[in-house]
Amino acid sequence: MIRLRVALLVTSLLFVPLSSNAQRRVALAGNVYFGDESHPAGNISVSLENTSEGHFATQSTNGTGQFRFGSLQPATYVLKIDETGFEPVNETVDVSLSSDKDVKICLRPTPKNPQYRKGSVVSLHELSMPDKAREYMESGKRKLYQGKDTAGALADFQHAISIAPGYYEAYYQAGMDYLALGNRADAEKSFRKAVELSDDKYGEADVGVGILMLDRGIFADAEKMIRRGLQLNPNFWLGHYELGRALVNEKRLPEAELSAIQARLLAPTTPIVYRLLSLIHLAQKNYPALLEDIDTYLALDPDSPAGQRAKQFRDQLQQKLAAEHFAPASGKP
Repeated sequence: MIRLRVALLVTSLLFVPLSSNAQRRVALAGNVYFGDESHPAGNISVSLENTSEGHFATQSTNGTGQFRFGSLQPATYVLKIDETGFEPVNETVDVSLSSDKDVKICLRPTPKNPQYRKGSVVSLHELSMPDKAREYMESGKRKLYQGKDTAGALADFQHAISIAPGYYEAYYQAGMDYLALGNRADAEKSFRKAVELSDDKYGEADVGVGILMLDRGIFADAEKMIRRGLQLNPNFWLGHYELGRALVNEKRLPEAELSAIQARLLAPTTPIVYRLLSLIHLAQKNYPALLEDIDTYLALDPDSPAGQRAKQFRDQLQQKLAAEHFAPASGKP
C-alpha cells in the first residue's frame, strides 16, 4: 500500500510543470533619458501597472536614469511616466514569456514645455542634474540677479557643484558671481571649467570668457569667443550685448547697432541694453534714436546713479537740439 502511494506521488509529480506562472518570478528594468541616450533622466517617477491583477508600484530612477521592478508575476504590464513639460509615457511590456526585460524610454518635451523658454533655455543636461543641485542653482540665481546677494548666491552655486561636479551651468553662474564681486581670476577659472566640462558645447561659458577678454582690451579675440558662444546659443541676449560692446570698441558701429538691437529683441526690459544703444547712437549722431534709448532706459532704471546721470544728459541733449532747431541757416544767433 505504501509502495502504491509513493508510485502515485511520483507519477503526479511528473505531470506538474517544473516551473509555472504561479511560481516563476520575473524582473522589468530599464533606463529613462531626456531626449536621447546621452542625457540620463535621474529622479523621474516611473509607475508599473497591471490592471488585470491589480498590481501597482512606483519608484524613482537613480542618478543614471535606471529603474527596476523585481519579483513580478509573468504578465503584461504598463510603464507610465507623467513628468511636467514632457509627453506622457504609456508603454506596454509583455514579460509573460521572459525571465527578465530591459526597456529604454526617451522623454520628449512638449511644445509648451516651461523648461524651454526662448532666450533662457534650460538644457537637457541641466534637467539631468540631481534635484537638490538644481534647487541650489535656482536659489543662487534669484539671490544674484534679483536680491543682489552675491555672497549668498556664490555659496549656493558652490553647493550645487559639490552635489553635481559635472554641473557646468553652475560653474558658469559662479563665474558671473565672481565678476559681480570683481574677482576676475576666479571668474575666468569658473568659465573655463564650464567650457571644459561641456566639451565646449555650452555657449554661455564662451561668452563669459569673451567678457574677460573685452575687459582686458583684447577686442578681436573677444569677438571670436563671443561669436562662438552665439553659434552654440543664438538666443543668448547677453552674447549679443557683449558682441555689440566688442564691435563698438573696434569702431564697427553699424554691426554693433545690429547686435544691440538683437539683444533688445531678446531682453527688452534689460536697462544695460539701452545704455549700449545710446552709446552707439551718440557716436552716430543719431539724436532722435538716442532720445528714445534714454527715455526707455529711464523708464526701466530711473532711480539708480546711472539713471540720475541719464536724466541730466537727456536735459542737456534736449537743450542742444532745441538750440540747433531754432538757429538761423547762417549759423549766426
